[in-house]
Amino acid sequence: MTDFTDSQAVSRLSSGPRTFFRLPYRPVGELTAEDRVDAVIMGVPIDGATGYRSGARFGPEAVRAASTLARFGSRERRLVINEVLSVVDGGDVHVVPGYHMRTLELIERGVDAVHTVGALPILVGGDHSLAIAELRAAARHHGPLSLVQLDAHRDVLDDYFGVKHFHGTVYRRAVEEGLIDPATSIQIGMRGSVPKEDLAEDDLGFTMITSDEAVALGCTELAGLVADRVGGTPIALTFDIDFVDPAYAPGTGTPEVGGPSSAFALRLLRELDLRNIRTVSLVEISPPYDTADITAHLGVAVIFEILAMVAASRSAHA
Repeated sequence: MTDFTDSQAVSRLSSGPRTFFRLPYRPVGELTAEDRVDAVIMGVPIDGATGYRSGARFGPEAVRAASTLARFGSRERRLVINEVLSVVDGGDVHVVPGYHMRTLELIERGVDAVHTVGALPILVGGDHSLAIAELRAAARHHGPLSLVQLDAHRDVLDDYFGVKHFHGTVYRRAVEEGLIDPATSIQIGMRGSVPKEDLAEDDLGFTMITSDEAVALGCTELAGLVADRVGGTPIALTFDIDFVDPAYAPGTGTPEVGGPSSAFALRLLRELDLRNIRTVSLVEISPPYDTADITAHLGVAVIFEILAMVAASRSAHA
């Protein structure tokens, strides 16, 4: 397999066909355990289950383009990611526009293939409805997971527009299907006006920390709360880009003002020490509403910090 190079001689603007972080391209369907891949970044170009502004189907393309700027050395964690992890671009999951349930089946199949070869799937969406397929595949291999959700919305409605599978219902469905354990899960960043159902007492058992509470706690204390909550359980880490205030991340389908800055979000990821991450998703980047690609570049930084966290954990246990 071709080695990734971070040489200064490699142009970040003319480095061949675009892949995430200029990584080797290995379609998910062609991966085998013999490839010894640690992580697979894959696009999920869907937005048919959004409730306000569409456009997230173009998120993977925008993040790929922005990621050509990135290098793999982490100053804060004192490591070079690709010296610790073997990471590839697995391409985009095949989807069927207009047929959401069939699309979920295809996403689940693609993510399952990554788990089968022993790699960590990192999904770049696409709207948050992809999470139910992501979690079905992950739970098949790792059992019920602990959810660590950075998001402006809880996504636990019972239905939306009268349907059960929407980007605002995914985590209620995941609990009902036994894919995540609310008792070891945490949702961070909630804010804004909410449906009446969200004002009722939580009947699922999640720990929920609002955006104001998160900022008041600070990144270090918040990271400690997350670690205490999840313990040593397998983790599903999801980052909805609307966790960040739209002043810093305007390119999203359901913006909520009054959120944390991009600096706060990245500092929080650097403070987290999650050692059993089994699946990752970055969702709801909608390029048609972006300005100067700043949301796409934030998405790149989020993936970078998560990869650095995984690499640091791997180094600590080497």
